[in-house]
Amino acid sequence: MIRHFLIALSTLALLAGCSNPMKTGRYLIDPPATGERVPDRLGTVELREVSLPEYASGDEIAWQTGDGAVRLDSRRLWADNPQRGFTMTLARAISDISGATVIAEPWPLAEPPRRRLEVRVERALAQAGGTYRLSGRYFLSEDRAGGTNHARSFDIQVPLPSDDAGVIAQAQSAAIAALARQIAVLGGPGAAIRTSATRPEPLFADSLAFDGF
Repeated sequence: MIRHFLIALSTLALLAGCSNPMKTGRYLIDPPATGERVPDRLGTVELREVSLPEYASGDEIAWQTGDGAVRLDSRRLWADNPQRGFTMTLARAISDISGATVIAEPWPLAEPPRRRLEVRVERALAQAGGTYRLSGRYFLSEDRAGGTNHARSFDIQVPLPSDDAGVIAQAQSAAIAALARQIAVLGGPGAAIRTSATRPEPLFADSLAFDGF
């Protein structure tokens, strides 16, 4: 009887420790304001929900250890749903730097957007080598006849002095800011493909222009 009581008491103590909010940190994605401005090349854009790898889409902040494993810690959490937070932050960052109207889906305005933007992240990870890496591709499409479609890869690396959760959050924020700038200027070091539709016909009839290969 005493043994059962002690086990129950230990379980309650463990649960109390796990529920202690002071032992759990929640971190924001919050790119710093740089004050930089670039010309508006986008106009109105609907940003689809950013696609993230599974390890980066959960509540826990992921990091890689020296053995190559991706680790998660239930005491180090994002303050918002990662996909929502990434998407909303990216839309705001592009708008702030360029003056374009970039809004996360669903589009809330009566007049439809001129373009649609899709971002597919392949890696968003605090790597073991002391670097936060954000890589993938983005796709900017324009539906109207004569419009230009643009696809480009990106591979952004931010120095990471430690695997502290706050440092990782700052590095991810800086990486998103760098991605926002690349999208705003339709530039960056990655390879790009542009397609231009001369008339409203299927994509296979489009003329192609290659850049960066």
